[in-house]
Amino acid sequence: MRDVSLAMLASLMASAVAAPFVFKMLVAMKSRQNVSAHLAEHAHKQGTPTMGGIIVLIGLLTGMACTWRAEYLGVLVLVLGFAAVGFADDFLVPKMKPGSRGLHWAPKLGLEIGAAVGAAFLTGWNDPVQMGVFVFLVLFLSNAYNFSDGLDTLAGGLGVILSAGLALIVIFPPMAGLGTKLVTELSTPLSTQYSIVIICSSLLVSFLPFLYLNSPPARVFMGDVGALPIGAVLAWIASMLLLPTGDPTVNISLSNLFPLAVLFGVMIAEIIPPPLQVFWVKVFKKRLFNFKTPIHHAFQEKGWPETRIVWLFHVVQAGLVVLALGMIWL
Repeated sequence: MRDVSLAMLASLMASAVAAPFVFKMLVAMKSRQNVSAHLAEHAHKQGTPTMGGIIVLIGLLTGMACTWRAEYLGVLVLVLGFAAVGFADDFLVPKMKPGSRGLHWAPKLGLEIGAAVGAAFLTGWNDPVQMGVFVFLVLFLSNAYNFSDGLDTLAGGLGVILSAGLALIVIFPPMAGLGTKLVTELSTPLSTQYSIVIICSSLLVSFLPFLYLNSPPARVFMGDVGALPIGAVLAWIASMLLLPTGDPTVNISLSNLFPLAVLFGVMIAEIIPPPLQVFWVKVFKKRLFNFKTPIHHAFQEKGWPETRIVWLFHVVQAGLVVLALGMIWL
């Protein structure tokens, strides 16, 4: 608890102090959001500074630095690697190619896979099955969380709730699939659990100063530079609950698989429709779904105000956390 308290205090102070300076820097850099032409209801957001997720990352990295552990190496690679990809997508490519909305999907995916593989090795997942599961989860959740960064406070609020839910799962290890069986399989189970709780706690409080600037009407957006690494960190935490690092013969903890799938239900709903929609349009020349994707835009299309949509998603996410915890504990 001492390390958790230190990490939370350091993360909150760092992100709060950094927030006004980062905001002024983004304005000076003219880091502007390019709104898609398909979202007419977002036209008023054109030109709003993006890359505000840097505020969250500063807080998270500060909390990690104050409580440094060897288990953090994989997380550090994910944060720096995916933040670099996000920076190129948010700023470098649009500056070099005016009118562009960022990196092409192929180099972006390749860079993400490279960072995920490096993090897997540093974390101890050298078995091909474990590494494949980890890389899939990182790609899935990093891009799912990035899709959720579409409405004011939506991604930030979801991040707070998910961080709290994952921390609660690990705070009660005997009930979380890290009990009798897995304790014998993990080389340092308590250290691993401490690391997860510290990272969850640091991430949770680091969102708060960003949410102040992102509250409607948002003065800054999270951007890929923040959403991609944050989603990757959430995937690392989920992987630590699914993939034992001490025994390569145990590929996945099935006891945690379904509860974690429930916990990340909103992320699943956010990421699955867009690629299916794009594939259907390219192949069959018509839309598979009769609504806009990602899913939160479908509610906008029906005329719902942003604040109502955001509250719905936050309440649903909180409910899924409670459901997942109940499944694990009971």
